[in-house]
Amino acid sequence: MSVDHVSVDHGPVPGLPAVAGQAGTPGTARGAARATSRGRSRPDRATSRRRARPDKATRRRLRRRVHVAGIAFDPMTEGEVVDHVVAALKGGRGGHLVTPNVDIGRIAARDPRARELVEGADLVVADGMPLVWAARLLGTPVPGRVTGADLIWSLSEAAAFYRHPVYLLGGPKGAPGRAARELVARHPALVVAGTDSPPHGFEDDPDAYARVRDAVIAAAPRLVFVGLGFPRQERLIASLRRDLPGTWFVGCGSAVAFAAGTARRAPRWMRRAGLEWLFRLVREPGRLARRYLVDDLPYAIRLLTVSLVRGLFS
Repeated sequence: MSVDHVSVDHGPVPGLPAVAGQAGTPGTARGAARATSRGRSRPDRATSRRRARPDKATRRRLRRRVHVAGIAFDPMTEGEVVDHVVAALKGGRGGHLVTPNVDIGRIAARDPRARELVEGADLVVADGMPLVWAARLLGTPVPGRVTGADLIWSLSEAAAFYRHPVYLLGGPKGAPGRAARELVARHPALVVAGTDSPPHGFEDDPDAYARVRDAVIAAAPRLVFVGLGFPRQERLIASLRRDLPGTWFVGCGSAVAFAAGTARRAPRWMRRAGLEWLFRLVREPGRLARRYLVDDLPYAIRLLTVSLVRGLFS
């Protein structure tokens, strides 16, 4: 097992030896990153918005995108997503992967700034059976559901094979460290560049926010799983991409907690039947009742109804 630098809440992970590597010690790494970021001049706005013309393969992929609920999805399987990320990393190109579910679709439909975060991603795949069903009703099906909870395992397997360091960010306190141990137990060659579980509301504290950013930048991972919930994780990713252009970021929601075992996933049959939300609702009614029953369920019903009508008359 090879671990360059592993920390939980800015400390070592018990059971995974912290080996001195390119990131250095946590304190010095963050200090160096903060000094670098302070000394960096802000790029010209017009220059930062200018993008290179996509290559032929990218243009072809963009033309194949499926539009559901105002979001353009890439009709890709989990394996195709992994292959795409690996190929980009081999070429030194970073990116941003978003896995919208019904809740993200609802938020993006009402909030233009949230929608921009999704539209700015390099890959967008459907994590939510209602979105998969809506695509089928529209006559533009996607291969199936691709979840962050599955990608954290498959992408980590690829990262272990190609020796790409990964970073786990988010989830309950202690969860990233436990997830790192579980991932390394399954893939012993996996290099964990670092882990962190920022406190609730850290994004509203400039110093706390800077510490989180600087720790990721100093660790210099090639693949970062960010499980802070939408749209917080996407806002942080948008900020980090400027400093780590060769890194892939995966907004993965509860995937870190699932990998750690601090949250339990629904049985496979419930996931295939589109009932994972019901499983989670039964386990956490106080936290999820309003989100699922008041917000998401009516939105999903409207989405499927509109998709059915459009599919019939298109």
